[in-house]
Amino acid sequence: MKRLVGVLLAGVLVAFSTASMAHKVQVEWIVEPGAENMPFSAAVRVGHLLFVSGALGYDSETRSLVEGGIGPETRKTLENIQATLEANGSSMDNVVKCTVFLADIDEWAAMNEVYVTFFGNKPARSALGVNGLALGARTEIECIAVVD
Repeated sequence: MKRLVGVLLAGVLVAFSTASMAHKVQVEWIVEPGAENMPFSAAVRVGHLLFVSGALGYDSETRSLVEGGIGPETRKTLENIQATLEANGSSMDNVVKCTVFLADIDEWAAMNEVYVTFFGNKPARSALGVNGLALGARTEIECIAVVD
């Protein structure tokens, strides 16, 4: 019996790997202008999915985080995500999953007030408090979206 299971499992693995090689998925690493020296891509497109890296409420004109706390930072973060999505053939309506990182989980409600204004649909979401974010940010948000 163990031998039969082993043979069947081996057959499934061979079939899976053959199918995977026959249908290779295209991967595109997207680097935004001015971010060529960053150690990560702004987004990665895999087939019809766009994985957007964690974004901050960073203003590229002033080269700093926006001022005013969690509300303005959340707004700018989501505007940055929206720009990345639109530049790559997607939109906020196509976001299916977000992960929200908060420097202080007690700011969840204030972040959420802004967050909900960006989505007509309600993507799946996780939100968690963390111990420190890049540049001293109050929030960082990453998401996955479908590309038409």
